[in-house]
Amino acid sequence: MAEIEPGFIIIRNAMLADPGRRRAEATDVLIQDGVIKAVGLGIAAPPEAKVIDATGHIIHPGLINAHTHGHGGLARGQGDKWTLELLLAAAPWIGGNRSLQDKKLTAQIIAAEMVLKGCTAAYDLYAEVPVPSKDGLDAVAEAYAEIGMRAVIAPMVADKTVYEAIPGLYDSLPEALRGRVDKLRFPAWERTLSAMDEAISAWRWNSKDIRAAVAPTIPHHCSDAFLCGCRDLARKYAVGIHSHVGESKVQALTGIRRYGKTLVQHMNDLGLITPDFTAAHAIWLDDDDLKIMRDKGGSLAHNAGSNMRLGNGMFRFREARDMGVNVGIGTDGANCSDNQNMYEAMRYASMLSKVQTPDPRRWASVEEVYDAATLGSARALGFKDIGAIAPGMKADIVFLDRTSVNWIPHHWTVNQLVHTEDGTGVRHVMIGGRFVVRDGRILTIDLNRLANEAEEARERLEALNAEFRDLYEKLEPVVTSFCPAFAAQPYHLRRYLCDVPG
Repeated sequence: MAEIEPGFIIIRNAMLADPGRRRAEATDVLIQDGVIKAVGLGIAAPPEAKVIDATGHIIHPGLINAHTHGHGGLARGQGDKWTLELLLAAAPWIGGNRSLQDKKLTAQIIAAEMVLKGCTAAYDLYAEVPVPSKDGLDAVAEAYAEIGMRAVIAPMVADKTVYEAIPGLYDSLPEALRGRVDKLRFPAWERTLSAMDEAISAWRWNSKDIRAAVAPTIPHHCSDAFLCGCRDLARKYAVGIHSHVGESKVQALTGIRRYGKTLVQHMNDLGLITPDFTAAHAIWLDDDDLKIMRDKGGSLAHNAGSNMRLGNGMFRFREARDMGVNVGIGTDGANCSDNQNMYEAMRYASMLSKVQTPDPRRWASVEEVYDAATLGSARALGFKDIGAIAPGMKADIVFLDRTSVNWIPHHWTVNQLVHTEDGTGVRHVMIGGRFVVRDGRILTIDLNRLANEAEEARERLEALNAEFRDLYEKLEPVVTSFCPAFAAQPYHLRRYLCDVPG
């Protein structure tokens, strides 16, 4: 587990957020060695128990980020009006030439932001080029461990570039640009798979609840042989698989073009979809896809902020939930969704469900959104003992200040958690019974040092990646022209606001 506070702790006089009640009610929480033992008003505690007076605070379980990218921390604020495909084209510029220290630093940036904003665990699809490395992934795990978070870290891999993966895109490039993008090609998939095997076999972080997983980034960015290799590697080490599936319409159309079936159907035929599988975004999944995900026990990671930011369309939260698919909520990376604020991610998920139909019976309820951001995300990460304040669960607890303007007045707790709280009300954050944030200040890292290191890295990487930026600026008009034209082809599902009849 994450670092725990040993012995007994008793939290007194807190108000517990409960989806089953309109307003939080007073409660105490007894914790032993980082695990919740009892919840209730006036519960007994051993005389040696450390007492935490939570008068004036609302408590809720730590929010859980079902999908992010640690490598995005140093790339925050790099672009505007980027589609997913433009973001992929920009990747060498905004993520290239990272040192080992940079790889740790970028993960520390997002982890620090998450805990300061009430998030205690995350599924991180982390990219290294040209291949994942044992030392790089170890540095990322160390970053989470030093912050005090729980995490699942999945090396994000491919054996085809975006120019090879999207039919016709490479051929649309001028000859001079083809030569330059040829240099971006990935190594043979066998080399990448071997590198992942080495990293996972040497993994030393499970005792801190920092686990490994595998992330073939996008199905058609991977050959079938590579996808099957990722499947077998995940089975070998009993770890999860996480992939971007149906994130953009370009992806959905490419699946039909390449496989004659949807991406989900193809991955299912290859045996990748199991209870340990998470599909990120999942905007362009049809009913049959959702049924496969339900029947195979997979999870979906809903990233409403990124979906809007990159113009990818609207996830069908209502349909997925009604079909019985597990849904978690994520922020996506700071390079494409700007912040790591899970309160904002919940609000976006709620609001996005409400612009898809005028019928409020089809909208996501605040209870459903809250459940997705806690227990739903926990299931996507593969954790059974986080996501709730209840006996047997780990003591990952967020304390909100009831005098924060977000809670003046306090009418409906879970509604205000989803629609009003924005992270400014976070007073303390406890993970495993240990405070990592106290009085609004992170205790496990020096933010001033982090800021100074990030600025130094930004300046250095800006110079090192100048050539990649020049390449992106030459590629941008081609990708901007080609991909929307490709996406204009008909598909049997409508997920853009402008596609909705009427």
